[in-house]
Amino acid sequence: MTASRFLSACVALAVLAQAPAAAAHENDCTVPMADWQPREAVQALVEQQGLTVRRIKIDDGCYEVDARDAAGQRVRMRLDPGTLVILRRGSDDDHHRRGDDHDDGDHDDGDRSSHHDD
Repeated sequence: MTASRFLSACVALAVLAQAPAAAAHENDCTVPMADWQPREAVQALVEQQGLTVRRIKIDDGCYEVDARDAAGQRVRMRLDPGTLVILRRGSDDDHHRRGDDHDDGDHDDGDRSSHHDD
């Protein structure tokens, strides 16, 4: 392998290594706290859509809302804190279709520890 091919391969690897980090930051909100809408505005927006707010939290600089629709189905939303634009909206069905079995602890599945009596 020539020096120029080796250098080209190193540059390509460096660029590819940065891609996941760049993609992860695309989901982050970068609005300064002084420009954020209050939680009350988030709650009002969600309730205007016929949803019941269960929890509002902050993750990666964005508002994350856990709500229920009229049928009791879970709805998750990610909002820009400055504009309250909905960046992502999904339900429990969306998470199961993706194979995401992660649970935020809304129900008790019993003790999952492995306990063996010898």
